[in-house]
Amino acid sequence: HDERVTGAMKDSEPVVVLTTSAVVDDVRRYGQADPKQRPPKFLEVDTLDFDSPAKQAPPASLPKTAYLQYTSGSTRQPAGVVVSHKNVVINVDELLVDYYEAYPGGSAPEDTTIVSWLPFYHDMGLIVGVFIPMVLGKPAVLMSPVAFMQKPSRWMQLLGSNTSAFTAAPNFAFELAVKRTTDEDLAGKDLNGVAVMINGAERVHGATVRRFNERFAAFGLPDTAMRPSYGLAEATVYVAASHGGRPPTTVRFDFEKLAAGHAEQCDDQNGAELVGCGAPRSTTARVIDPETFVENPAGKIGEVWLHGEHVAGGYWHNPKLSELFAAQLSTPTGDTPKGPWLRTGDLGVMFDDELFIIGRIKDLLIVDGRNHYPDDIEATVAEFTGGRVAAVSVPDEATERLVVIAELKKQVEPSVLETVKQQVTAAISQTHSVRLSDFVLVAPGTLPLTTSGKVRRASSVELYRTDKFSRLDATT
Repeated sequence: HDERVTGAMKDSEPVVVLTTSAVVDDVRRYGQADPKQRPPKFLEVDTLDFDSPAKQAPPASLPKTAYLQYTSGSTRQPAGVVVSHKNVVINVDELLVDYYEAYPGGSAPEDTTIVSWLPFYHDMGLIVGVFIPMVLGKPAVLMSPVAFMQKPSRWMQLLGSNTSAFTAAPNFAFELAVKRTTDEDLAGKDLNGVAVMINGAERVHGATVRRFNERFAAFGLPDTAMRPSYGLAEATVYVAASHGGRPPTTVRFDFEKLAAGHAEQCDDQNGAELVGCGAPRSTTARVIDPETFVENPAGKIGEVWLHGEHVAGGYWHNPKLSELFAAQLSTPTGDTPKGPWLRTGDLGVMFDDELFIIGRIKDLLIVDGRNHYPDDIEATVAEFTGGRVAAVSVPDEATERLVVIAELKKQVEPSVLETVKQQVTAAISQTHSVRLSDFVLVAPGTLPLTTSGKVRRASSVELYRTDKFSRLDATT
């Protein structure tokens, strides 16, 4: 993450950097990367005297900046979201009300334990691992991300060992837990007490929800524990979650209608399966036509806009980009405010009083004159390859063509590679009605990722165009 850390240091211009003596020399390197900036002071926290009396720091006022949350910067330099103390307090209160709505009194049980392995530099990791325990006054059991990746079953073991567990993770972590947790790993463990499992930070797949609940049902996991959620750093972290006390909602939508901008439920098993994120309860959210700035009716796809006191103050030292936080509706109706609104850049739709997130506007693929959502195509491919996938459009002389780069989880013979290619090509044609121009199979760990684990599609396009991918199928 050298580039991201250097970019954040340069952008934020810190006066003091907190670190430890074990890594201080490495950290200093980042602080001295720009000769034009005054180097910060480096404090090694493990060498400080915490026992001697010290002057108490004055309490921070709520409107003041609490921290800068740097976005993952998949297509641009990381931008620091200015999050205030008020943003944090309000957003944590909002999410706790929503996640515990089905519990007696609408509050967390007395024996609640927070369980997290998410890194603190990730917005969800910071809120879940640090701020929620502080606000609730409940204990937190923390594990390093490395420990989880080495053995995902450790996460499930902790959930089965702690009372009324509250946890969070991206969708891929639930898949890893299914594939790499044995019955022996959970011998003697009871998951019946797991209260909340936030599934967020990336696309939630219906197949993952089903596999996870089926795999751990024998160990008592309630099918209501997983809560598909939507949020973003620009709104502190939390916007909406599936309703409590019932399993997540999955709906299949007609691909043709989705491509035309409308969500219409269908019975076709090849339809686009989306997982609902509930109805925003404590947040003012609307689906807006990004061209006219008019609110869309239910069933019509548009950009998700947000309004409320949990919305951050903009981007640090970036007034141009911060205009996204000051959008105005052209013709607000009823008690809907005219502004200011945060333009999230996310495509969504309200269907049956529930918000469904479709993908990023900037990632929309336009092939043969039709819209295609990369997340849908990637989900189709992943069922065959088992790894991360990037569905991208690559400009040709006259048009845009669809290219898919997929990590193949298992080593297979060349003949099997050819079979996988044929299966994927047929599935994309049948399910999405689009021709696959090129299918690139690569080894696990090949696709470029953001620090939060999302595939960097723009970088993938550049690697493809410069022929930098090492194809597993090069000889087939």
